[in-house]
Amino acid sequence: MSNDKQYEPPKVWTWDAESGGKFANINRPIAGPTHDKDLPIGKQPHQLYSLATPNGVKATVMFEELLELGYSDAEYDAWLINIGEGDQFSSGFVEANPNSKIPALVDHSTDVPTRVFESGSILLYLAEKFGAFLPTERSQRTEALNWLFWQMGSAPYLGGGFGHFYAYAPEKFEYPINRFAMEVKRQLDVLNRNLAEREFMAGADYSIADIAIYPWYGLMVEGNLYSAGEFLSVHEYTHVQRWASTVAARAGVKRGRMVNRVWGEASEQLAERHAASDFPAQV
Repeated sequence: MSNDKQYEPPKVWTWDAESGGKFANINRPIAGPTHDKDLPIGKQPHQLYSLATPNGVKATVMFEELLELGYSDAEYDAWLINIGEGDQFSSGFVEANPNSKIPALVDHSTDVPTRVFESGSILLYLAEKFGAFLPTERSQRTEALNWLFWQMGSAPYLGGGFGHFYAYAPEKFEYPINRFAMEVKRQLDVLNRNLAEREFMAGADYSIADIAIYPWYGLMVEGNLYSAGEFLSVHEYTHVQRWASTVAARAGVKRGRMVNRVWGEASEQLAERHAASDFPAQV
């Protein structure tokens, strides 16, 4: 291993706002709002405040999949939260999610508006509300939730660990990249072994487990996350590749990936979504 710079931790850690790399301006060691601003509220029953990161895509895909099944009561407004500009630290957003992370959902169809934060919680909330994409038989339901919570616990290694040190850190260091690359490959192997025996993550049926896992690991094996496909030899995970292709072809997934997206090809972007007619006709 190369001789990385030696770092001696101080007796008491202090925050250096200039040392955080590409995303230093959106991270801080305290919670709470930085400015007063109310969140917009549209005409739909569900108000989603998000950005098309992998966690944000989970929520928009879920809504679009519900609408694809004909659940008209799943209509939603999707408002863009620009985390690079600090929108997540507004007083209105902090009220919806005290953790200041996207996505955040406010359901105005309930007697008192219901806030839902954490992407996995949003998926579970909507699955239970509409009775879709979550089995009702106990063992099958548990298996879907096993994989949902697996994703919630594993993705920080992929995003905050591997993605940060491989793609975003101001300097490249061998030890953290190796440490997190090893963990990501282990996770991909876990997925590959599971998908060798079943069509979808929890069995024969598509579920919120697939919706949660695809925006992270599906995009990774497709080569659309951190440009790290070659580095991680993602071609080796053939069963994950097959599954990712199947999920990516779904109409709800295609639409959901576009919502709150403001980068990439113009044809793949839809900064805000307030009605089905907002999508291009061909989508």
